[in-house]
Amino acid sequence: MIVITAPTGNIGRHLLSRLLESAPAAGEELRVIVRDPARLPDSARGRVEVVAGSHGDAEVVDRAFEGADAVFWLAPPDAALTPYEAYSGFSAPAVRALAAHGVGRVVGVSALGRGTPLADRAGLVTASLALDDLIAGSGVAYRALANPSFFENLLEEAASIRDRGVFTDSVDADRRAPFVAVADIAAVAAGLLLDRSWTGTDSVPVLGPQDLSPNDLARIMTEQLGRPVRYEYQPLDEMHRTLVGYGLNEAFVRGIVDMKRAKDQGLDAGVARTPETASPTGFEQWCARTLRPAVLS
Repeated sequence: MIVITAPTGNIGRHLLSRLLESAPAAGEELRVIVRDPARLPDSARGRVEVVAGSHGDAEVVDRAFEGADAVFWLAPPDAALTPYEAYSGFSAPAVRALAAHGVGRVVGVSALGRGTPLADRAGLVTASLALDDLIAGSGVAYRALANPSFFENLLEEAASIRDRGVFTDSVDADRRAPFVAVADIAAVAAGLLLDRSWTGTDSVPVLGPQDLSPNDLARIMTEQLGRPVRYEYQPLDEMHRTLVGYGLNEAFVRGIVDMKRAKDQGLDAGVARTPETASPTGFEQWCARTLRPAVLS
């Protein structure tokens, strides 16, 4: 039995689709934890066991983890909470349930940066790495998917790209770093969840096929969208004021700002890209398949 949390989210929906294709052939049953079962795709109807509720709720995860062999864990970054509350606090009931039910393997969504000098002052990344330690401390075999920034983050800029030809971030325009498509993260997660051979605790980097700078992203978007797109740097203090103005938790906003600062200082640059750590989806392909319809719709 494989349990999937956040099955309607960016990563979870791709993971659910993959497992619906491959889990039955592998003799695996699927169970999902979802707040609103109506949001599950039609392809999942009658094919997965549904536990309705929040996976931050002790009673919900206790029911969901009973009889489970493997769990996909994703703590939603709730901007109404502090980083610690959003990651370790939210996940604490699940960690207790993992141990209580003897779940063998967990695959979690995490971040790059472990072992670097920046890891203890990287805001949300620091909180995510602390969650990895919490889960591993439960005694399960654990694989943390160590991810850089997602291509999908640019979907939040679709209106600005469409209306102004501009996207913003708070890193140097020429700072090259890895980026990844969420579908590639889901593919790695699916492979690990279906593989019963691994043990112990480790990180699994998922780095995309190449490093890209904001200027690289702007050039490729210009080519793929057929219209000029440029990068606009947003100072960190301006980002802080803007996010606080939206009513986000002050500590969570500091976590975002500290993460952005650490990324601009090279947080994501510490892992070599190899055939094992590279994932296949390039930015050109992602733009054509995902960003272009969002911008031009």
